[in-house]
Amino acid sequence: MSGERVKAPRGTFDVLGDEAGARARLEATARALLEEAGYERIETPVFEATELFARGVGASTDIVRKEMFTFEDQGGRSLTLRPEGTAPICRAFVEHGMHKRRMPVKLWYLSSFFRHERAQAGRYREFWQVGAEALGSEDPAVDAESILLAARLIEAVGARETRLRLSSLGSSQTRGEYRAELQAYLHAHEEELSDEVRARIDLNPLRAFDSDHPGTQQVMKGAPRLLERLERDDAEHFAEVRALLDDAGIAYEIDPTLVRGLDYYTRTVFEFTSDALGAQSGVGGGGRYDGLVEALGGPATPGIGWANGVERMLLAAGPQPVAPPQLELFIALADSGGETRRAAFSLLQAARAAGLPAQMELAGRALKGQLSTAASLDARWVAIVERDTSQLKDMQDGGQRTLDTDAVVHAVLRAQSAL
Repeated sequence: MSGERVKAPRGTFDVLGDEAGARARLEATARALLEEAGYERIETPVFEATELFARGVGASTDIVRKEMFTFEDQGGRSLTLRPEGTAPICRAFVEHGMHKRRMPVKLWYLSSFFRHERAQAGRYREFWQVGAEALGSEDPAVDAESILLAARLIEAVGARETRLRLSSLGSSQTRGEYRAELQAYLHAHEEELSDEVRARIDLNPLRAFDSDHPGTQQVMKGAPRLLERLERDDAEHFAEVRALLDDAGIAYEIDPTLVRGLDYYTRTVFEFTSDALGAQSGVGGGGRYDGLVEALGGPATPGIGWANGVERMLLAAGPQPVAPPQLELFIALADSGGETRRAAFSLLQAARAAGLPAQMELAGRALKGQLSTAASLDARWVAIVERDTSQLKDMQDGGQRTLDTDAVVHAVLRAQSAL
């Protein structure tokens, strides 16, 4: 029965060909980088209780107000597809009593996330992130390590024209006092602001710094800066983070307008961008969230984390074809008989058991077509199976010899060791 073609939902994507290889290589790079630094893998559920994000991310954020995919299950519970990774990990930290472990607890993830945003190049409604979280230490060295690990991953992936922006939001109290000051400033210039910024002055005034509205941008040039209002401890913490980054030789820009879009951030915040991506230049970023675990019902626990977008990093890196693995043995069939097929299939299993990358003819081609396929796959050897005996063909020099089918694997292995 035929019908209208079914397409993937808007804002989602299929991973094919070279891109699948590039993503696998990125995962291997992230795993090696982070696990060598003492981070262990964690994966949280794809959906969580909606309350987690309302309390953790912030009810006033764009994510919670208009970007989450939320639904009610059969039991009437409100569930949400995870829009970000930090709140779920902090929930798991509390739920599993990780505060009893040796601090800091260092965790990393590679997961899919979901936000109802306008789909565009490198930004999808289902997207993937590599992230890392370190919980249980307020040492500035943890901040510096986090930033450097994120930077090393971006560099290892090959992202081009990248920049690091850095700032501090101070304590929750300082941020609250600054928020009131900024609100008063914005109210005094309401007529010059965009409708969107004006509508959320009291809800989320810091997002005014991200506006692309010309009038708003002009107003924000004269807005008070949180970075200039840090308390002594917060200023000293930020100075030590910068000193450690300077010692490590990483370039960064101090950006007092950097505000990140989540309510839980305190002290250090940072963002990586790539000029190769145009206006939507974000590649990754993160910051401290020293009050988040406590807000979710756990003990007071400082923390810092980051997430880099998989699609964003790969887009910033540009096309990077991944060479397919070397095919050592292609098994061709001299005829279409059942005994020949069974002998070929047994040879295939023996080759794979011996660690040889091997494939077998499965499309019913004539022998000429099978040899053409083997050549297109860049097979090193071809075994033309004739039940009990086979012709083993060297695809590099064209040499060919007859031997028992049971001896093919040993012959290939011996030839390998001689190279």
